[in-house]
Amino acid sequence: MEPLLRVKNLSKFFPIRKGLFLREVGSVRALDDVSFDLYPGETLGLVGESGCGKSTLGRTLVRLYEPTQGEVEFLGENFLKLKGADLRARRKDIQMIFQDPFASLDPRMTINQILTEPFRVHGLHSRTEQDRLVKEMMEIVGLKASYLDRYPHEFSGGQRQRLSIARSILLKPKLVIADEPVSALDVSIQAQILNLMKDLQKEFNLTYLFISHDLSVVEHLCDRIAVMYLGKIVELASRDELFKNPRHPYTKALMAAIPRVGFGKREMKASLQGEVPSPISPPSGCHFHPRCAVKQSSCSVKYPELIEVAPAHFVACPFHSGGTSL
Repeated sequence: MEPLLRVKNLSKFFPIRKGLFLREVGSVRALDDVSFDLYPGETLGLVGESGCGKSTLGRTLVRLYEPTQGEVEFLGENFLKLKGADLRARRKDIQMIFQDPFASLDPRMTINQILTEPFRVHGLHSRTEQDRLVKEMMEIVGLKASYLDRYPHEFSGGQRQRLSIARSILLKPKLVIADEPVSALDVSIQAQILNLMKDLQKEFNLTYLFISHDLSVVEHLCDRIAVMYLGKIVELASRDELFKNPRHPYTKALMAAIPRVGFGKREMKASLQGEVPSPISPPSGCHFHPRCAVKQSSCSVKYPELIEVAPAHFVACPFHSGGTSL
């Protein structure tokens, strides 16, 4: 099967400017040589600590940020070379759900105006057909069509995220990038939104890139999982394989931090010491080595390649080992 999305050596550096003439004195390496494939109909989870570059990757893929270097192939064409009308036409096939549903919905517009705007931007359908499709979509995401004349502030957080989801799939995209879509919601609402996304994926044949810092949420929704650390992917595997047999020391530490219900004290099989280094000046060699429990002298010299250590299981660590303990 050919991938829907192919990302190769994608990087995004944000310049740091100082002085009277705003000369560039450095850069924030938010994304650093990221590569992966995303196949039709699957959900790829992207996890890691805050500041690892997950959201930057999502925004770069939809070209809210222009990449510093690399390639993005979407639906068999070079997405980064598209401009003007060609870019606008292709953008309806790749949509994004943002983390904060209140900030992503214009408070001055009614829900009807917000949901019909994608049709107006792309010049699709008559006004009568737009109204029909919007009302139909409101019912699909579990909201009443009578709410269309209301404003975003009149809805709860979960309802606003349902509206954001409705807007993202009105154009029937091939790919939806969900940037922490449930992290701002109450735990009681999160499961409802995740189940809604799964139902919509089946109904509309959607492909998801699901960005999250919560491994338990990713486990519930995703088919494959990519683990990011300081702008790089350090492990990529199927959901079952990753949770059964994590290989990278960072992945093991994340697994050990998942809250579990049980009797007695939970044994911490892996500990994560220190803070995430600055992306302005990342450590030499493997970026994780200052915090790694199994580091060797060579780890500070050269960054390890992401290699396949088992079928469809990729790890960027030459000293990887199976199991959950370090």
